[in-house]
Amino acid sequence: MPQPRDRATRKADLLAALTAPAADVWVATASPEAAPHLVPLSLAWFQDRAVIAVEGGSVTARNIGASGVARLGLGPTRDVAMIDAVLERSLGVDDDDSLGAAYAAQADWDPRGLAGYVFLVLRPTRIQAWRESNELAGRVLMRDGAWVV
Repeated sequence: MPQPRDRATRKADLLAALTAPAADVWVATASPEAAPHLVPLSLAWFQDRAVIAVEGGSVTARNIGASGVARLGLGPTRDVAMIDAVLERSLGVDDDDSLGAAYAAQADWDPRGLAGYVFLVLRPTRIQAWRESNELAGRVLMRDGAWVV
């Protein structure tokens, strides 16, 4: 088992993963009836926000729109980040040129021009990151929307 990373190293590794080309996340949501939903989606990290593109009528968009929250899982099980986030805004994929360009550049696909697609801009409120059990202590890197490291 590798030696545990300090929090500053974990944060740097996390930011590298969040800004990596073709980053993907698992997006967990729940319906108003508490039915769970989990889907893999492309991610862009733009202005300290997680941005996903989905069809506006999708289960993911409906669930996040109703609850205002999502949980994102990034990375493999032995180098994972869990991001609790709130919906900051939802907008059509053609409504913000700089957001659309940033998403297309990082996500490795471009939803602009697709009818009915929206960007969901999610503001992280809590982020945890760890590799192995020796990193469980100190795994919280963000709490209440503020970095703790």
